[in-house]
Amino acid sequence: MSDQTQVPEQRGRGIVLAVLSAAAFVASLDLFIVNVAFEQIGADLDASLADLSWVLNAYAILYAALLVPAGRLADRYGRKGAFLAGLALFTLASVACAAAPDVWTLVAARAVQALGAAVLTPASLGLVVAAAPPERRAAWIRTWAATGALAAAFGPAVGGVLVEASWQWVFLVNVPIGLAALVVAALVVEPSRDDAATRLPDLLGAAALAISVGALTLALVEGDPWGWGSARVVGAFVVAALALVAFVASSARHAEPVIDPALLRVPAFRWSNVTSLLFAAPFAAALLVSVLWLQLVWGYSPIRTGLAIAPGPLMVPVFAAVAHRLTARVPVGWVVALGCVLFAAGTLLTAASVTTEPAYATTLMPGWLIGGAGVGLALPNILSSATADLPPSRAATGSAVVAMTRQLGTAFGVTLVVVLLGTPAPGEVLDAFHRVWWALAGVMLLAAVSAPLLTPGRRSAPAVAAPVAA
Repeated sequence: MSDQTQVPEQRGRGIVLAVLSAAAFVASLDLFIVNVAFEQIGADLDASLADLSWVLNAYAILYAALLVPAGRLADRYGRKGAFLAGLALFTLASVACAAAPDVWTLVAARAVQALGAAVLTPASLGLVVAAAPPERRAAWIRTWAATGALAAAFGPAVGGVLVEASWQWVFLVNVPIGLAALVVAALVVEPSRDDAATRLPDLLGAAALAISVGALTLALVEGDPWGWGSARVVGAFVVAALALVAFVASSARHAEPVIDPALLRVPAFRWSNVTSLLFAAPFAAALLVSVLWLQLVWGYSPIRTGLAIAPGPLMVPVFAAVAHRLTARVPVGWVVALGCVLFAAGTLLTAASVTTEPAYATTLMPGWLIGGAGVGLALPNILSSATADLPPSRAATGSAVVAMTRQLGTAFGVTLVVVLLGTPAPGEVLDAFHRVWWALAGVMLLAAVSAPLLTPGRRSAPAVAAPVAA
């Protein structure tokens, strides 16, 4: 093939990678951008913190439950069609979010957004793997995965800028990106499917998992307002337990369960998921509680809040590189444990330093930077360790499962903030936030205890393992 022929072909492949990565970017961005808009959404829609928590949790719970079965459906029926359908649904739901007249309409639109994201994310990765030249496949996957890190780093700052205009722009920003990606993807992305995927995934098990986590979240969030012994709260706990039993039973019977029980018998996979769940809860909660502190207590504007949050995520890629070097000499589980301990230490430093008088540079920022360093050490290695001992044929499924546990941890973290923070009296605000910070540090230390157990039995990992979950 001549050089003149190779250049257009390479450019075309680059466009494919760019459009698939852009779609994954907006799906990830939505997880980080909404926090900064909480105060404005609550004021405009007259919603409490408990009600607003569902704006995050509805997305996280449904995304978690649907990610694995949606990916398998895309493999079976065609990844390009699934990608376009998921992206179109996500974009339309973003418009519905911006137009929501009340908080529960917004929550419903967020649920539809989650469905679109759960379809487009695994489909986009499958298309990346199928379109990449064999010698460039690992690099393409890393590029696709890096969009999640970019979303985390720039999400709060972008959210702050957009909220200065209106909180609706937090959702409307998805529309031009989504429409452009739809048009380009329809023209340049080649169809792809897995002919070996002949069985339908366990949709009943996915529904049972979403109901179980949703009912448990409802019981915890509304326990204080409704009364812990009230029929509604007790009923929600009962529904959560029954749905969990249904999920376990469905997983044991179905040929394509959401979580294959056989995978849980692999120690590195099992403990990676335990650590992922424990890590994700304080990780997600720390972002929310920092935004609430900056805006509600220190009176920061949305854009100032976003800029104050940004330094922590910017530490992640730096210390991810450090972690890569450390794991050549130290078992990966201990590197993850170190990251969890650093995050807990940064959280405790914040709790010990902050007062109701604004002093960002000397009180909040040091702990936030230490926490960001901890995330860089821990998160990439949790993701890669999960599938290191799995056969290559199970790597994609294993990565999707660990992504699912991260989203479930996110929902529990947001719920923890709502339950512990409550509605404190003016003189009790600092004590209420202290409760949250201490609890987050405690959960992260539990993650540090479980982390050494995730060390794989062998050093090599499948090339597609970590990026799927990222």
